[in-house]
Amino acid sequence: MSTPLPEPSADERALSQRLRDLLREEIAAHGHIPFSRFMERCLYAPGLGYYSAGRTKFGAAGDFVTAPELGELFARCVVNAVLSALRTLGPQADFLELGGGSGAFAEVALRALADADALPRRYLILEPSADLRERQQARLRAALPPELSARAQWLERPPQEPWRGVLFANEVIDALPATRFTVRHGEVLEECVALDGEGRFARVDRPTDPLVTGAVRHLEADLGQPFADGYRSELLPQLPYWMQAVAGSLEAGLMLFVDYGYPRREYYLPERSDGTLVAHYRHRAHADPYHLPGLQDLTAFVDFTALAEAGNSAGFGVGAYLPQAQFLIASGLAEAFAAASEAAPDDAARYRLAQEAKRLTLPGEMGERFQVMLFARGLDAVALPAEVLLADQGHRL
Repeated sequence: MSTPLPEPSADERALSQRLRDLLREEIAAHGHIPFSRFMERCLYAPGLGYYSAGRTKFGAAGDFVTAPELGELFARCVVNAVLSALRTLGPQADFLELGGGSGAFAEVALRALADADALPRRYLILEPSADLRERQQARLRAALPPELSARAQWLERPPQEPWRGVLFANEVIDALPATRFTVRHGEVLEECVALDGEGRFARVDRPTDPLVTGAVRHLEADLGQPFADGYRSELLPQLPYWMQAVAGSLEAGLMLFVDYGYPRREYYLPERSDGTLVAHYRHRAHADPYHLPGLQDLTAFVDFTALAEAGNSAGFGVGAYLPQAQFLIASGLAEAFAAASEAAPDDAARYRLAQEAKRLTLPGEMGERFQVMLFARGLDAVALPAEVLLADQGHRL
């Protein structure tokens, strides 16, 4: 028996109702909408979407916990992994974080970069949410010395001019609006959202456009067999265009993506016949995407083979692909843990540190569920982290 989801406050319910009404009006005016459009509105509708409204998203008071929220180990390992590249690229190198979350990663990363005497020219945060930008700015001003917080600059769109440096994205790809598809009698159909006789959101499948059909046929060709009748899953046909938009101007440097997902042959397994879409609400994962629009996160796992293809099409080479646990270990987790443990003020702090390391690395936690992909362009191999390259599992792609 499933546990009931927590009840929202009256203000939260009113906000969700406004977004629900907005979606109903759009469907009533234009007919059914693709699920990707529904997901985009639920996450990003100005002032109403999950990432656009002012609710707490991250940490114990939010709906989920990301790796940077657990403590400093994750960010310090990421910095260790990119230090050589930043030094090779020189004093004009920038660091670009996509989607800064609560600002926890930037806070620790700037400290770690300063400790290593490898501060980039600018620490850029591409954050489309005005609410999250304000939270990040306040956090960095309060937590960092002025000379460090001054390195941070916020962007509303990707850099347009050529630049050199490191692009980092933690749990970004899973938040891109996903296209849901199914196959019936050999025909590709796209999952859409309509209204039933009582005005409730309802799933309907409709013929899709050539872009989505072509993307599904590409998956079938790569997998070596057609999808079974009734198979349902997700894909991101827009991913190559998105990659070019956010990284096309990076003329030399590294890109590092961390997210939960699988290589393609593990993503589209026969038994995973209803996809990977999941909703997160107050630290509970469930399967109803129509519950409280705007108050819950909607997400789908990442096809890392598709991410590799998108990076390749944007002119980057895949440097390494591996589970998060192996990445962190190869990026100095043991040393970072030892230093933090030695600096811990008491046994309770050391216990919390041990719990943090376990959540980041255990297979049942983030260690295997989260994967890391490293791309490079315009860099010699010596600028890439050797230990990470040795742990590469790119053969799984």
